[in-house]
Order: sequence, then structure tokens, then C-alpha cells
Amino acid sequence: MARRAGLPLLLCCLGPLLCGAAGCSRAPREAEPGAAAPGVPLGRAVSDLSGQYWRYLACRLWREGCEQPQGWSLPLVGQDYLEILSSWYCSFGKCCKTGDCRIANNITGLELDLSRRLHGQHLAKDVILRAVQGFLETTRPEKALALSFHGWSGTGKNFVARMIADHLYRDGLRSECVKVFISLFHFPHPKYVDLYKVQLKKQVSETVQLCKQSLFIFDEAEKLHSGLLDAIKPYVDHYDSINEVDYRRSIFLFLSNIGGNIINQVTLDFWRAGRAREEITMEYLEQHLRMELLESTDGGFAHSHLLEENLIDFFVPFLPLENRHVKLCVRDAFLARSLPYTEEILDEVVRMMVFVPKEEKLFSAQGCKSVSHRINYFLP
Repeated sequence: MARRAGLPLLLCCLGPLLCGAAGCSRAPREAEPGAAAPGVPLGRAVSDLSGQYWRYLACRLWREGCEQPQGWSLPLVGQDYLEILSSWYCSFGKCCKTGDCRIANNITGLELDLSRRLHGQHLAKDVILRAVQGFLETTRPEKALALSFHGWSGTGKNFVARMIADHLYRDGLRSECVKVFISLFHFPHPKYVDLYKVQLKKQVSETVQLCKQSLFIFDEAEKLHSGLLDAIKPYVDHYDSINEVDYRRSIFLFLSNIGGNIINQVTLDFWRAGRAREEITMEYLEQHLRMELLESTDGGFAHSHLLEENLIDFFVPFLPLENRHVKLCVRDAFLARSLPYTEEILDEVVRMMVFVPKEEKLFSAQGCKSVSHRINYFLP
């Protein structure tokens, strides 16, 4: 009975729909499917039709025990109206047993957010948008999408991961379809790696059974034990299903500081050569990034089967942030809190940050990570 709690409200919203279908307008028109037959009282016709509409709508919101009217379909206008109504109702809560009702896949919003709020990352913006959009538009993907974010702390890796969650799922990181794993928090003790593997497999499997399109975020991926990475490998591989569960609509994000040094060096070399950072291409930087990953001795990520068997679809580089990028982050922090600011205040906050290397003082050592806290110093 709980699912019927919204019946009065929904029936009120169905008013225009029922009226249009039952012939409430005064203009004469030809008979439509479901319209009142000659000699049948209008009140009874509306009552019968409202029951049909209610069963049709209930089948859209609650699949279990659905009894959709047989041999009966909505007029085109009615279908459009119910589509709007069901979407509106679902925005207040989950309408079905799975989390799929709460999937938004707002690519337009993601594109706008990447354009307006992610600063200094022309490569990441382009690669991430193309990868996610292409994956979602593929009817039957060959494998789960696996993206590996690389760069210094504060350059936007977590920021973008959160952005993706916010635009693909109505509830963002709180969605039942999204799981975030932080290496040293969720898997702190190497001696318990076998237990962690069982727990991780269970969580991944249960989440995908609840939501076919699930999102898994692994922060500090370079600190993941190699055994855990190998446990993830089958879900990212080219399998139709594992134990009758299809994982090919899932998305895996790996966030890592590995490769940050070579990304910074390439960016610095371009600056010293008088070339704009926007001239750095994905092809050029990815070669250097792959070499650094293969030579890395940090953790098991660089030497996992995920990399050895080319299961990572895109290595996404996050470039170090310059003074002008940090200033934009400071401005965004003020705007996010609806606080007034001046150019002088923005410059003062930026001057509080540490920039490297010592000679050029070109890149923010912390990226934009501490900006939101530093503006508190300038509040009245």
C-alpha cells in the first residue's frame, strides 16, 4: 500500500490527461480509442478511463505486480504527458527495485560543468567527455569503461570524478549505483588482502545487480594491493557475463598520482620553449605517461594485469595548474558561497599558495586543493 501513497497527488496531475482523453472539450471530434460510447454516462466513462490510465502509469513506476491494460494504448499526447509525470514523480524517490530509475546521464550538463568549472585541463575535458558520451551511446559495449586519471594532487581528479557522478546519477555520490573506494581507508592492512578481495567482489557484484550502469571510483589507486587490482580485472575485461551478471555497462575510474612528475615535466618543457600548454596533445603526452607507469615502483597499479593486458581505455593526464588557473578556482570558491570579491582579493589568495619550481614558480604545489579554506582568511 505504501506505493499508493502518492495516488491523490498523481490523480490530480492526471486531470488534464483524463479530460483530454475522455472528451471534456466542447468542440466535436471523432471517437478515439477509450472514448465514451453513445449512451454511456460521461462520469462512468471518465472513471473507467482513469482506471486504465492509472494502471498504465503504475506499470511505469512500479514494475512488480504490474497489470497493464491489454489491447489498449495511450494517445500520443497522453504518452508525452505520462512521460513527464513519471519523470517528475521519480525525482522525489526511487520508483523501482533497481537504482536505474535514478540514472540521469546528463551529458549536456557534464559538458557545461567541465567547460566552466575545470580549469587548465584541455586534455582531460576532451578525453573524458568523448569517452563517457561514446560509452553511454553504445547500445552493447564490448567491455566496461575504464578511465585512469593521473596528475598531481589538487589538479582536479576527484573533482571530475564527483562531477561525473553528479551528472550520470540524480543522487550523485550518494547514489546506490555509485561506490567510492579509498585505498588506505577501505583496504589499510596488506595482511587482510584476501578478506578485502572477497568484500570487494561482493560489493561490485551486488551493485551491478542493482544497477546495470554502475560507477566505481578507486581513489589513490597507486596504493591498491596488486591482489585487489587482479580481483577487479575480470569486471573490466571482455566477458559477456560473470556468474550470469553482465558488467559491460559499468564505469571504473582509477585516480592516481603516478605519472604526475612526467606530466609536469612535459608541461614545463613546453613553457620553457615558449609554447602554450594547449599545444600539448594527448598522443604526445600519453607516450610519456605510459613509459613512466611501466617504470614506476610505486604500488601494484603500474604492474597490474589491468595495465599489462591493456584494459584501461584511456589514461587521462591532469596538467599542473598555473597562477591564472588557481585564480579562477579562487573566484569559483567565492561564487559557490555567494560571497563578494575583488580582483585584489583573488590575487592575495593566490599569493598565499606555494608555487614550484623555485626558479620559475610556475605551478601550484597544491593545485586548487586548499583554496576553499584559504578564502576564509579574507572574510569579514
